[in-house]
Amino acid sequence: MKRLNNTIKIYLGIISLSLTTYACAPEIDSFESSAGSDVDFTKYIAVGNSLTAGFADRGLYLEGQQVAFPNLIAEQLKNVGGGTFNTPFFSEEQRNGSGYLQLKSLTDGQPVMEQVTSNLAYREAGKLTKYTGKIHNYGVPGMRVDLAYIPQFGALNMYFERLLPEAEVGTKSYFDFVTTRSHTFFSFWLGNNDVLGYAMNGAYENPEDATTTFTSVTNFTNGYGNFINTLTTNGQKGVVATIPDVSTIPFFTTVTTARLQAGVEASTGGAFDEIYISTASGVRIATAEDLFTLSFPTDTLGKTSNGILAYGLIPQNPLHDRFVIDKDEVAEIAGRVNAFNTVIKQVAASKKLAIADAHAYLNKVKTTGISYNGINVNAAFIQGNAFSLDGIHLTPLGNALMANLFIDAINLQYNARIPKVDATKYRGVKYP
Repeated sequence: MKRLNNTIKIYLGIISLSLTTYACAPEIDSFESSAGSDVDFTKYIAVGNSLTAGFADRGLYLEGQQVAFPNLIAEQLKNVGGGTFNTPFFSEEQRNGSGYLQLKSLTDGQPVMEQVTSNLAYREAGKLTKYTGKIHNYGVPGMRVDLAYIPQFGALNMYFERLLPEAEVGTKSYFDFVTTRSHTFFSFWLGNNDVLGYAMNGAYENPEDATTTFTSVTNFTNGYGNFINTLTTNGQKGVVATIPDVSTIPFFTTVTTARLQAGVEASTGGAFDEIYISTASGVRIATAEDLFTLSFPTDTLGKTSNGILAYGLIPQNPLHDRFVIDKDEVAEIAGRVNAFNTVIKQVAASKKLAIADAHAYLNKVKTTGISYNGINVNAAFIQGNAFSLDGIHLTPLGNALMANLFIDAINLQYNARIPKVDATKYRGVKYP
């Protein structure tokens, strides 16, 4: 095999320089709004993680918060008796929040990202400016079903710490923080991170990082059921969402074996055969069934690692397991997601709650794509319109479509007529 001494450029082939013009008139049926039966929307709260908070582009910032799907739902609920909905927004002066990625340029069709570092909202290193106002959107990036019951997590997660009074940091759990508020209706989308943290780490549990733990079905069942039981103690209604499969998001589908091989061939000018990966069953050649994470450091491929040349290109120096979800791990994760979704649907049915099937919806976005009033939406990285620059979280357009999925579920379950969001008003990925 030819020894590689230069940096390997990975040709992703993902960017089209043509931009979509959203000129189509929205196709929204006119009808008379109605709250339906046996449901009260006057005080809506949203329980969830980063998707609920409006996290996007690998950060939490004001624009993303403003278009978070619960905010869009709350605006539509005003047509059927919904009340004020407060989100812990960053101030305009600190609008860039935690910082986030933006697309700086396109070089030879390849995206060049840069970190936004101005107008941030840190009061000190690792701690965001406190929010002290009323809250109805309780989305906390990084929140999981299992960690929702751990008071210490409030001291470890800066997004949750920001919402807690100082005396409650490290002493009050997310479950207690949320369920002690009065509400008449709720949305609930937790469970993604109980799978995603493990998957993002290459199906590798880091004993020093609880967010990479692969939550057991038993723990999920108990934690999820208890949370919903508590939220419905006084007969409140709500809508819950299923958990997407990780193989539907560009974080796991953009860097493929074929693209890595093409990058090596382009860099060496010669033919190339294999990439070697480390798995629980031993070292083997990667196939199209294996998933590489978007965070995979492609510039290390073929370099020296642990004193051995040709990292990933010879069986003696395979790619580390944490950068690859091999086909057995893909199946393991999909099985756990299906088990969690069975629990979600059973709990929802027992409480007569609406179900927004995000699992089925995002599968469709990936496999066939969808068309909304002339806008094509799919799961392609950057050009697909649905996912932001981190390959996990939604664009404003993606949030608008997700809000409509929730609204459809609410209308169906409660015989309501809540008008849907005009998603043509919201952008996909912002180009430079």
